[in-house]
This record gives sequence, C-alpha cells and structure tokens, in this order.
Amino acid sequence: MLFNSYEFIFFFLPFTFFIYFYLNKKHLIEASKAFLVFASLFFYAWWNTAYLPLILVSMLINYTVGRELASHTKKERGYSAKKLLTIGIVFNLGLLGYFKYMDFFILNINRAFHADIALWHLALPLAISFYTFQQISYLVDSYREETKEYDFLNYAVFVTFFPQLIAGPIVHHAEMMPQFARLKNKVKNYYNIALGLFIFSLGLFKKVIIADTFAVWATQGFDVAKSLNMLEAWATSLSYTFQLYFDFSGYTDMAIGVALLFNIKIPMNFFSPYKATSIQDFWRRWHITLSRFLKDYIYIPLGGEPQRWS
Repeated sequence: MLFNSYEFIFFFLPFTFFIYFYLNKKHLIEASKAFLVFASLFFYAWWNTAYLPLILVSMLINYTVGRELASHTKKERGYSAKKLLTIGIVFNLGLLGYFKYMDFFILNINRAFHADIALWHLALPLAISFYTFQQISYLVDSYREETKEYDFLNYAVFVTFFPQLIAGPIVHHAEMMPQFARLKNKVKNYYNIALGLFIFSLGLFKKVIIADTFAVWATQGFDVAKSLNMLEAWATSLSYTFQLYFDFSGYTDMAIGVALLFNIKIPMNFFSPYKATSIQDFWRRWHITLSRFLKDYIYIPLGGEPQRWS
C-alpha cells in the first residue's frame, strides 16, 4: 500500500485516524496502541503477508534481548553483557544479510571455486533495513542502560508505526516513545492536522508530479533508447538523479505529514542536499537519520570524533 495510492489516502488513513482517536477519547489508551500496532502490521502485510512472521519474530527476539540487557546492571549479570549484545547484533545483521546478500555470496562462491550452486532468489522482505537498524540501536542503548522499561506493546508501537515503517526515517526510541506516552498527544490537534496535511501534500507533489515525471525520462534513456548523444546522456543521468531524490524525499515528507496527524513528530531526513557545497555537506543533508545512526552506533564507538559530524 503506497502513500500515494487511493487505498491509503481515502480508506486506510482516515479509518485508522478516526478509530485511533475514538479509542483515546474513550480513555482506552492500551486499546488505541494495540489498534495502531494492528493497523501498522496490516499496512505492512498489504504488500505480502509472507513478510509478517519475519517482522514479528524479529520484534520478539529483539525485545527479549533488549529487556534482558536492561534488566540488571552489568555487575549483577551472570553472563557477559557484551556477548548477549553481540548475539543480538549478529542475529539482526545475519537476518539482513541472509535475505539481502545470499545470492551475492553464492554467486561469488561459484566464481571463486567454479561451483554450480543454484541461486536462491530470495525475496527481500519489505523495510527490513529500517526496522533492523532501529532495533540494533535499541539493543545498544539497552546495553548502555539508556533505555526505559517498555512493555512489548509500547515496543511494538515504536517498531511498527506505519508512517516510518516502510522507508524511514530511521527513528530512535528516545524520541518516539515519550511522544506516544504524552496524554496531550491522545487528543486531536487541529494545528498538527493542518500542518500534517500540508507536508503530506508537498511530499505527494514531489512523488507524483516531479519524481514520476523524471522517471519517464530516465526510463526512456536507460531502458528504451538504443543510443544517446551527449545531451541525451546528461538529460537521462540528471533525470534519474532528480527522480531518486524527489521520490525518496517526497516519501519521507509524506511520512512526516502522516505522523503529525497522530501528533507524532518524526525527524527530518533531507535538508536540500543539492544545495550542498561539499561532499561532507551533502552527506549531512542526505538521509540525515541514516547518517545519525552510522555516527552514533558505528563511527563514534570505533573511535571517531563527534565534532567532525556536527
């Protein structure tokens, strides 16, 4: 179910919005969160129900490991916290690598050893990169004793919240969970509704009008034309460049807008990257939440200096 589809705009989103706030109005707080998780899983499974067991198993295992890491101080544990954290990270990366790179590994084994192992042609589960990175950050923060005591329902809301589930932004539990807990966010906020609809419409325009138009020209150049002169080659390359940006940026804007309807603020993911004056500046402006994840959970732990990313 795409954000720009009729099913989402005219059926799923209005239904989910009104039922969620109706349950909150009746002070059925836990029921409203359970409904939001159910709606988000329905949204996710709309693409392919085969993906559903994977995300459920991933959530259950990560929640269990994270809770165990956070349940005692390091001195009180009868096992090595680092080993448990390592197991959790290996599980997540193994799951991601299995579905995303198994055929790549088999192909290289065949070339290196002149083998003839058949490719598995595994279907890549939807959004596996996004919910994998989010849950790795949760495990690391649990190890650092920086997480609070979340029950599984709250954790499921954090992982599955449908506006950011499919294509990000990559959100952090510390910026999401307090928002779901605030009582004032359980009541419809007409300012947030107006702002959310505006941002959603802006993203929809980026996706449908700009990105899809550039996609036609890019496809014409890459897939249809048999030869291109220099001008056509540049036009095709730039069309793909702008298609990629406006598609991803538009989808992120729609996600931010939809989340605001539920009084949830998710972080900006793009900040005019093509206005950048250097590669470093471009990296800071493009997929900001991915850069943040790489900085906080890979670059700095390996000895990097935080100020270089500021």
